[in-house]
Amino acid sequence: QVQLEESGGALVHSGESLRLSCAASSNIFRFSVMGWFRQPPGKERELVASITSGGTPNYWDSEKDRFTISRDNTKNMVYLQMNNLKPEDTAVYYCNRNPARWPWGQGTQVIVSS
Repeated sequence: QVQLEESGGALVHSGESLRLSCAASSNIFRFSVMGWFRQPPGKERELVASITSGGTPNYWDSEKDRFTISRDNTKNMVYLQMNNLKPEDTAVYYCNRNPARWPWGQGTQVIVSS
């Protein structure tokens, strides 16, 4: 069973940047499309960005102008660089295979103050 561990969340001000990291416990990661998801307070979890095993990214809505997803298959890691953060980016961020099939990690909290 793949275990996922997210990190890098913090309390930041509008306009600042964060880089989130996710470590996967299995080498099956290298063959999987990975995604970053987020769950804002009181809302459903939603997909933010995904990346193929070969490194091709895909973004949803306006995030493609501010977010960059990347991965390092040698380390079983996936990253999310988030720039120009806005209060509406406040959420718990998770990584998972896309579509999500592995057990969810604890996520990492991002809070953006105005």
